[in-house]
Amino acid sequence: VQLQASGGGLVQAGDSLRLSCAASGRYIMGWFRQAPGKEREFVAAISWSGGSTYYADSVKGRFTISRDNAKNTVYLQMNSLKPEDTAVYYCAARERYYVSGSVYYYQESKYEYWGQGTQVTVSS
Repeated sequence: VQLQASGGGLVQAGDSLRLSCAASGRYIMGWFRQAPGKEREFVAAISWSGGSTYYADSVKGRFTISRDNAKNTVYLQMNSLKPEDTAVYYCAARERYYVSGSVYYYQESKYEYWGQGTQVTVSS
C-alpha cells in the first residue's frame, strides 16, 4: 500500500491550504498531525464510502475532509489556518473491515498504513 501526501507549505494565519493523499487503492482514510515536541494527534477521517466524516474539535468548522474514490485520493481542505496548526501532516489508511465502529476513526493505532508526511507551517 502506498500513500503519497502533498500540498503542504508555508502560509500566513487566516490563509487556506488543501492537502491531498493519493492511495494505491481504496481505504478508510484519516489525517493526523505532529507538531514539534508533541505527540501525533488525530485531525480528520472519512469513511470508505465518504458518507461519514470525523473531526478533532480543534479543526471542526475550519477543515473539511473529502475523497474522490475514482482517483483513490483524499483531501483535507484547511481554512482559517492558525499558527497552532503548524505540524507535519500524515495521511493514514486502513482496510474497510479491519475494525468496525466510529470510535476507531480517531485512533492512530487502528490505521495500518501511513504516508510520509507533508509540512504545514502557518506564520502569525
